[in-house]
Amino acid sequence: MSIGGHAIRNRAFLAPMAGITDRPFRDIAERFGAGMVVSEMVASSALTTGHEGMVRKLTRAGHLPHMVQLAGCEPQWMAEGARIAEAAGADIIDINFGCPAKRVTNGYAGSALMRVPDQALSIVEAVAGATNKPVTVKMRLGWDDDSLNAAQIAQLAVSAGAQMITVHGRTRQQFYKGTARWSLVRGVVDAVDVPVVVNGDIVDLASARQALKESGAAAVMLGRGAQGQPWRVGQIGAALAGEEVEPAPLGAELIELVQLHYEEMLLDYGREVGSRAARKHLDWYAEAAGLALDKPTRKTLLDNDNTKEVLALIGTLFSGEWRTAA
Repeated sequence: MSIGGHAIRNRAFLAPMAGITDRPFRDIAERFGAGMVVSEMVASSALTTGHEGMVRKLTRAGHLPHMVQLAGCEPQWMAEGARIAEAAGADIIDINFGCPAKRVTNGYAGSALMRVPDQALSIVEAVAGATNKPVTVKMRLGWDDDSLNAAQIAQLAVSAGAQMITVHGRTRQQFYKGTARWSLVRGVVDAVDVPVVVNGDIVDLASARQALKESGAAAVMLGRGAQGQPWRVGQIGAALAGEEVEPAPLGAELIELVQLHYEEMLLDYGREVGSRAARKHLDWYAEAAGLALDKPTRKTLLDNDNTKEVLALIGTLFSGEWRTAA
């Protein structure tokens, strides 16, 4: 599989997730074998004003082709955002037609664009015309069950230059409730002649294989299934390729990973912001490891700006000592 000449090493991708897939998280997923990682959603209008947070989201992680996702509703700012992203080192520009968050759709961006196909087409045309880099699009099945128009939007996007389409198997009105309907992604696969990636409720190898079978897609994309276990993407990618699957990190390896993730977030965001941003990741790591934290331990781990204490507790928790003592 390739995207605009960029060879992709396997068929399991890490999804873009706001506030989650920052540089440290993407770097870890890549090191553990993810086929592709995608930046957090970058608001194009804010990026064009030099917004510090948006500029930071453009930072490359690792050595894979650098895919940056842009969001917005105005073609001119999306085009300018694509030029800025390319100048910052982006290898692939992804366009967000899928975010269901009200703060995004109320601004007529994200999945709201699936309600206005002409506007969606104009945005893809503008971005494709502004950059020499491959352009891709991520979307949902439609706004609601009365407007399942992903195939139509995909055809318009490809006609404007999109070279890959990713479809989350829910409508916008489902948000993240119910189940992803992978079989409905097959209509998109049949409608376009570029690779289609299926997303939604893919959490392990079994669900990845089932999603590929039902959708006919070329690859899978993991979002929430990678939270607390960023190695899972690479494991699935290796298994789908018939390669040896590396076991999940345990003991000293897991401690080193979690500590590194925490320290890298402090480095990128600064101590105060970084410690707050790291809370959800530490919580997910603990949940994935099966740690039922009591309230005092949880507070020390998640609500603590003493870096040394947090690092020491990570060492204890993920070594198994805490569970033995409990």
